[in-house]
Amino acid sequence: MDWYSLSRAVMFRLNGETSHELGLDMLGASERLGLLKFLAPQVAGLPVEVAGIQFPNPVGLAAGLDKNGDYIDAFARLGFGFIEIGTVTPRPQPGNPKPRLFRLPERQAIINRMGFNNKGVDHLVERVKACHYDGVLGINIGKNFDTAVEDAASDYLACLDKVYEHATYVTVNISSPNTPGLRTLQFGDSLRELLDPIKERQQQLAAEFGYKPVFVKIAPDMEEDDIHLVADTLVNSGIDGVIATNTTLSREGVEGLRYADEQGGLSGAPLEDLATETVSHLCEALAGKLPVIGVGGILDGAGAAEKIRAGAQLVQIYSGFIYRGPQLIAEAVDAIAALRSES
Repeated sequence: MDWYSLSRAVMFRLNGETSHELGLDMLGASERLGLLKFLAPQVAGLPVEVAGIQFPNPVGLAAGLDKNGDYIDAFARLGFGFIEIGTVTPRPQPGNPKPRLFRLPERQAIINRMGFNNKGVDHLVERVKACHYDGVLGINIGKNFDTAVEDAASDYLACLDKVYEHATYVTVNISSPNTPGLRTLQFGDSLRELLDPIKERQQQLAAEFGYKPVFVKIAPDMEEDDIHLVADTLVNSGIDGVIATNTTLSREGVEGLRYADEQGGLSGAPLEDLATETVSHLCEALAGKLPVIGVGGILDGAGAAEKIRAGAQLVQIYSGFIYRGPQLIAEAVDAIAALRSES
């Protein structure tokens, strides 16, 4: 049994959020003690350029695992090609009441209803300024739970103003199922009215700090027609890329399991096919006009390669990292490299 499997066996005896926090603290401590360089697998280089950014490899850490940017240097030691932190909001907020994080190990799945719990954008910026990582850093921004949906743009702009200088790219999260009304921002006039001022502010900030791409993260729970409409709006708004997908409200594949009826977003293996299907439909709709980052249900190298085969140019992992550990990063890079060599 490798060190990560042993650690997971111990931590999975604790409740979801306690083990999550303990795992992050152990990761941070291992980095500070200089141990991670001996524990992390060797990850092959596989450079790729997306949205004008040079990525050392196409496998990244998805937002949500390091919400506050407290563990950037630790994750950097594990071989990720890029790291995305957040979701961060203008003001600190506690998130939803506990318990709010549930593991379904029979299906390598997680249900969460965290609700953008974070220490606020000022804390995150200080953590980014203090870290040593000089690789590709995405910062994922959202709105406070008590900001009305019609006023959401003000929260996104407030975060954008503060993180832009320190990010390689910025992600606009409008797809978490755990903030009331947030997903309505993905459609029609609401999406245009959100993205137009963000795009305008991006151009203003670019004059001072250089151009930083802005991506939008979408949900998997959309019909194919809706995906095409969203794709058209993103292209017309001048957004630089799309992250597909967030967690799902579906419970297909976990029916009857303990915690399956808990409210929140489902991630992990049961999300894989739905997320890949969304990536495929999205890439078809975009017709190469915007790059896509595929995320959702990647538990092995084959899953990562399948997202690339569906049209994604990069992938991100979260729940797969919880269940598989750092070895998944190396496996995913190797599988994508093999897919490239085939073509």
